[in-house]
Amino acid sequence: MATQAHPSRPAEQKPFYRSFGFQVLFAMAVGLVLGLIARDMGTGPAGDPNWLAQTLQTIGSIFVQLLRALVPLLIFTAIVASISNLRALSNAAALVWQMLLWFAITALIAVVIGISLGLIIQPGTRAVIDQAAAAAPATTGSWLDFLKGLVPANMLGLQASTRISETGATTALNFNVLQILVVSIVIGIAALRVGQAAEPFLELNRSLLAIVRKILWWVIRLTPIGTIGLLGNAVAQYGWQTLGQLGWFSAAVYIGLALVLFVVYPVLLFANGLNPVRYFAGAWPAIQLAFVSRSSIGTLPVTETVTERELGVPREYAAFAVPLGATTKMDGCAAIYPAIAAIFVAEFYHVPLALQDYFLIAFVSVVGSAATAGLTGAVVMLTLTLSTLGLPLQGVGLLLAIDPILDMGRTAVNVAGQALVPTIVAKRAGILDQARYDHAGQVDLLQAEPAPRAA
Repeated sequence: MATQAHPSRPAEQKPFYRSFGFQVLFAMAVGLVLGLIARDMGTGPAGDPNWLAQTLQTIGSIFVQLLRALVPLLIFTAIVASISNLRALSNAAALVWQMLLWFAITALIAVVIGISLGLIIQPGTRAVIDQAAAAAPATTGSWLDFLKGLVPANMLGLQASTRISETGATTALNFNVLQILVVSIVIGIAALRVGQAAEPFLELNRSLLAIVRKILWWVIRLTPIGTIGLLGNAVAQYGWQTLGQLGWFSAAVYIGLALVLFVVYPVLLFANGLNPVRYFAGAWPAIQLAFVSRSSIGTLPVTETVTERELGVPREYAAFAVPLGATTKMDGCAAIYPAIAAIFVAEFYHVPLALQDYFLIAFVSVVGSAATAGLTGAVVMLTLTLSTLGLPLQGVGLLLAIDPILDMGRTAVNVAGQALVPTIVAKRAGILDQARYDHAGQVDLLQAEPAPRAA
């Protein structure tokens, strides 16, 4: 596919306070203030959240629900459309292999940084925490989860989970993104094999994708409001006091996340002839939302939008690469965090680690995120790492108190990597819209809605 120059952008600029980036930053400040106020208000007589905390939680959860509601239909229609459009790319298979290779390269760099910080800072020996807080998690990761997750239980990728409490049992339905991904790929390939008879289906799918993108556009415009609720609820519910007992561990994790996000990623971009400033200008809306929402899947619609529109990755490739990255590309949750956490648990329980153990940590981090792709949360990835090393799973309970605070940074790095790899691969393959990339962030994300591209 030949790289086409991006059409000239509107010269008229809106006032800075009407830009999407400023609105989100202002919303984060408002959310922080409201969260602190809600935390100072305390809880009700029965221990229930106060009205402000409950309002923030409701606003944030509704916004994430709106985004997540679009994910199954967006993934299905976008991947089926992208597979049909990949016929125009002679190097489609090479793009997939290059993407997986860069997934592994960046994960390996991240885990090496995590191991190095764990050995230098030694968070387990510096922890001031009662061992009585240790407890094995209810959900653990396993290498069989990857094979189970690949086989769809149903065409909709739905799975049920039951939680038993003192008040009774509650069953909830969730969608397995990995299974939706597999179903979409199979149907897309089958449609190509059918040939002319499948054209009406592909045309219907393209129309449905355009409708989904229109609805997504409306939801994205609510991001500042959702940000207030998400960040305010995080501050009101968790605060920052819990960081004290595990201060060195928290510092090690956030130092590692910062090194990957602001050092490793810019170096990789620069090495591939891409301006890091322009990358962050384009990807920042998705990174911001990931930080406050703590959900790669919930951020996926925004990640795909900025990867295509701001970073210049072709839609037919971005629609395939970004959803795959959202399930398997987790430099924060699956590389940095489990590496430092495994060293923390080993030090806390005085279990010596040999050289081969560090190689095992690296191996699990590079390929383990795929093994837990059908599940959610860094805790699952951590349990997979600990069980592979033979370390006590009770150590997970020591870290749960600060997990939500760490999860904000982890998810931001996850999403940044999910936009980074398709951009680098597209650049190396010569299909990146360089003019669009060079103008990333210069025009507000919501200033002009992009017109649908021709199939």
